[in-house]
Amino acid sequence: MNPSSLPRLSATMPGILRRQAAPAPGIVHLGLGNFHRAHQAVYTDAAVAAHGGDWGITGISSRSSAIPDAMHAQDMLYTVVEISPEGSKFSIPRVHADAFTASDNPDRVVKAIADAATRIVSLTVTENGYHYTPATGSLNLQAPAIRHDLVNAGPPRTPIGQIVRGLQHRARTHADPVTILSCDNLADNGHHTQRLILEFASLLSPDEATETLAYIDNCTSFPSSMVDRIVPATTDHYRNLVAAECGYTDRIPVPAEPFTMWIVEDTFIAGRPEWEAGGAVFSNEVAGYEQLKVRLLNGTHSLIAYLGALSGAVTIPDSVAHTHIELAARSVLRNEYLPSVSVPAGVDVDAYEEQLFSRWRNTSLGHRTSQVGTDGSVKLRQRIPLPALQLLAGGHVPHLLALTTAAYLTCIAPLNGFDPGAQAAAMEDPARGLLSTLAAQSRSGKELAERVLAEHHLLGDELAGHAEFIKRTGELIDILHTHGPVAAIADAGAPSRPHAVSLQTTRSTP
Repeated sequence: MNPSSLPRLSATMPGILRRQAAPAPGIVHLGLGNFHRAHQAVYTDAAVAAHGGDWGITGISSRSSAIPDAMHAQDMLYTVVEISPEGSKFSIPRVHADAFTASDNPDRVVKAIADAATRIVSLTVTENGYHYTPATGSLNLQAPAIRHDLVNAGPPRTPIGQIVRGLQHRARTHADPVTILSCDNLADNGHHTQRLILEFASLLSPDEATETLAYIDNCTSFPSSMVDRIVPATTDHYRNLVAAECGYTDRIPVPAEPFTMWIVEDTFIAGRPEWEAGGAVFSNEVAGYEQLKVRLLNGTHSLIAYLGALSGAVTIPDSVAHTHIELAARSVLRNEYLPSVSVPAGVDVDAYEEQLFSRWRNTSLGHRTSQVGTDGSVKLRQRIPLPALQLLAGGHVPHLLALTTAAYLTCIAPLNGFDPGAQAAAMEDPARGLLSTLAAQSRSGKELAERVLAEHHLLGDELAGHAEFIKRTGELIDILHTHGPVAAIADAGAPSRPHAVSLQTTRSTP
């Protein structure tokens, strides 16, 4: 079948839509990427289908116009392709009222946030998009984009600046309240976002700051949330699959695994969609679910990605197919991440672990190790320090957390003469330039670990003071370079074969 001969996805195609039009806009979403389109948008579509409401989404892409342009060409529609070994399922959310690119329309971002109809501003801008200093959690006032937004009267460039300027306009016009909803992998993401917005607003001119801070105090809420769904990049494979199975062309289908989860605090000052219709859970234990996700899932996922890349694995299923990598992943999850997690009531952690590995084995999805390993300098700061410090305080060296750090550095900043492979080379990282310079100046893994962790505090100030962790990381860097992942895993003490241990008996709270 030639996809070019098929009709383009549009609202006029018979039999594909359950609603003739998107709902009127009530949500502004910053970060119009694949994850949002396969997660929040799907929940919102289910909510509106079941309960109605003016909860249409205005999606805003930061820089790339590819998704907004394609959505406009397709009547704001796209296909969610749910991928599993049992087959594929296709759905078309009908909730986006508009979409545009912030860099092309900077004035529109603040206007959309300030619009009286907007009741929720949600974000999936990745950890990098918040422009904070990981060591302190405060706004990074040295970031050029933040400095620009603070001193220029023109349109802001950062999500934090855009939200504050939008709230400032709402304060001036005495607009109704609005909820700011972070959906990114940040610990305590609601309160974290609130702190950054308050800090930015406090740095405005005195009159502006007073007015804006008063509005934030009285007319905003910042619920925390935990989001979970594996959403790979769109490729021609998925475009061709949609063409073959659905009979139309879609420039921007979004693939996703069947599993999806959304845990949210129910503190929406201006109302919300009935997201329960899509399976969202409203809970006061978001922090516990966050810890499960960020440490057990994301932290273990990082180890799988970096060891897999160094083993030549292109995808996460390829990586966990290596028995030694699976065993290392299970060991770090059980023995080094889990003790730091406050497990929410009713969660069966043994079942949660098996569910994770089932998801990671989904060969039909093919999540790439290079994608999972991207931005490790930001992500690992969220995942490793607290569990590592807790173990160190108890007199235990976290060997597999050190291995995660060592494998990351070997992928991103290998020592002179070492080739970590194509998947490692494809990993993007804001610290790659600095780390590569430090690697070029280092004669051994121990020296590199000392420079990166002790001198440059890659994993924070507290771990920078733990010589034993730094020494162990350096030793494992050297083993990865000279003997490879299998030897490094063995040296880190991962079991050589599976063993039956009940996670329920090993869990504890910080």
